[in-house]
Amino acid sequence: QVQLQESGPGLVKPSQTLSLTCTVSGGSITTNYYYWKWIRQPPGKGLEWMGAISYSGNTHYSPSLKSRTSISRDTSKNQFTLQLSSVTPEDTAVYYCARSRQIFTTAYGYRGQGTQVTVSS
Repeated sequence: QVQLQESGPGLVKPSQTLSLTCTVSGGSITTNYYYWKWIRQPPGKGLEWMGAISYSGNTHYSPSLKSRTSISRDTSKNQFTLQLSSVTPEDTAVYYCARSRQIFTTAYGYRGQGTQVTVSS
């Protein structure tokens, strides 16, 4: 069974870069036709798709976040990483990493437990 675990700081200051890592076990991030995505849920709001990296390393980003978002991977560690720059309090959310066969949706087959990130000075 595939398991995903998010890690990173729970508190980030405004204007800084948020960096989260997703460690995957039980399956390789290079397995064909899977997409590894980042999703977030701000307090009181629905899920928001942020972006994804494919099994081959291609990246896709939400248009609204593209200028601030970077997703990369380390295949030797079976990890993928989210970086979100110039954060504001509006970026406060629970951040999830997930695996899916679909790119541009919040749908997933497996998802991590999520990690709370608060943007505050």
